[in-house]
Amino acid sequence: MIPGMNAKQMKKMERQMKKMGMDMKDLKGVKEVIIRLEDKELVIPNAEVSLMNVMGQETYQVTGKAHEVTVDEELVIPDEDIEMVANQAKVSEDEAKVALEETNGDLAEAILKLTQ
Repeated sequence: MIPGMNAKQMKKMERQMKKMGMDMKDLKGVKEVIIRLEDKELVIPNAEVSLMNVMGQETYQVTGKAHEVTVDEELVIPDEDIEMVANQAKVSEDEAKVALEETNGDLAEAILKLTQ
């Protein structure tokens, strides 16, 4: 349902949309909608979602109050990188892993940090 429209206006709009080959229906049972961006998520709890199909192209309309959630990206460091830094800097693998985490996975910077 589109906010601000009464039932009569909605029926008239639905007839016009059908004439143009458009189909719109409300999705029932939506608990929340999450839009993931690179550094955050927009979470819309109890969202009202409508699906519009226009000539095979689906469009979703989401209505609701969103709140932002910051996403902390977890750094994954391959074991080979840890081993190489440990061998080059002549330190334990635990020390190499800590240095790689502190340098966001930069091998050269981690080696320099451990050898100075």
